[in-house]
Amino acid sequence: MSLRGNLCPSTFYLEETVIIKEVEINEKICDAEIRVIDENGVQLGIMSAREANKIADEKNLDLVKISPNTNPPVCKIMDYGKFRFDAAKKEKDARKNQKITELKEIWLSMTIDAHDLETKAKQCRKFLMGGNKVKVSIRMRGRQQAHSAIGVEVMNDFYNQVQDCCIFDKKPMLEGRNILMILAPKK
Repeated sequence: MSLRGNLCPSTFYLEETVIIKEVEINEKICDAEIRVIDENGVQLGIMSAREANKIADEKNLDLVKISPNTNPPVCKIMDYGKFRFDAAKKEKDARKNQKITELKEIWLSMTIDAHDLETKAKQCRKFLMGGNKVKVSIRMRGRQQAHSAIGVEVMNDFYNQVQDCCIFDKKPMLEGRNILMILAPKK
């Protein structure tokens, strides 16, 4: 958290934090031999970390371990500050473009009228066009629990009205006193 401006103490703004995985740089690279790539992408070959650090120091750049899991590890000579800035920018852009799908819920009853079912189907279609999944539920009360086949029939009628824009993520099934199905938008 950081406080910005001369605002009252109870008011504060959270700065966006971007998480960048830490990599080994310069003297922190303790491998005996490393594969070195210069700032232009030209491979300099396999050498000791000390030699590579010396080359990076001559160019006033940093030696950054790019791929630690290979044998020998791959290190690149680059400006580490610029590398961190670019990585943070990429992560921020990726987070901005990420679509979060929600699970919307629509409740039906076993005695729903045809027009009401059409209205619910229209609302479901809006949710699906928005890229969200839809959970369709029927709660059975009292004697309705003995006639769950009617509820499954209502679910199938509902699906037939919206099948042009969705697929089953979970087919209608009985869970306790409810009949549930989950619909996902077609790709």
